[in-house]
Amino acid sequence: MNGRSTRDTDVDETAKVTLRDGRTVSVRRLTSADAAELGEAIRHADAGTLHGRFCGPPPKVTPRLLEHLTELDFHRRYALVARDPDGHGVAVARYEATQDPGVAEIAVAVDPRWRRAGVASALIRRLAVAALRNGFDRFTVTYLADNRPVADLLDETHVKRVISQGIAEATVPLEQSPERTER
Repeated sequence: MNGRSTRDTDVDETAKVTLRDGRTVSVRRLTSADAAELGEAIRHADAGTLHGRFCGPPPKVTPRLLEHLTELDFHRRYALVARDPDGHGVAVARYEATQDPGVAEIAVAVDPRWRRAGVASALIRRLAVAALRNGFDRFTVTYLADNRPVADLLDETHVKRVISQGIAEATVPLEQSPERTER
């Protein structure tokens, strides 16, 4: 590791986050205890959400897939879940190290009823804090070029994107700065 503590209460503990529209979510690390709910969310998500998240057909939900998605080392593979006030998962964001040193691929899925409220931005900011702490300095993202929510998020960063055959890719440098408020 990079000499910093493996515990960082700003990232690793459950946090209440107020979104742009005034709703709140609790954000915490994704764990194996979330596997069943995550599997149900994938099985029951609308086709557009799944196609956008996986850039094509979704994988078959199997115990092995759920283990891969929820058994994390929180260094090279890290994920967060956002839950509504009733405790239901509304978004998941994750990063996974790539072959390139200092680079992690990021992915986010948000329940359609919670889009455009700032939950993806809040999760990404928290992931960036964890990634920096774990020695990463860039996120890479691959998404369908017509995925407006992802494109809008990237517009805020002013990064260059490469689009080929309907798939867009971008690399976002991570900044060493305190986490901003979500409002």
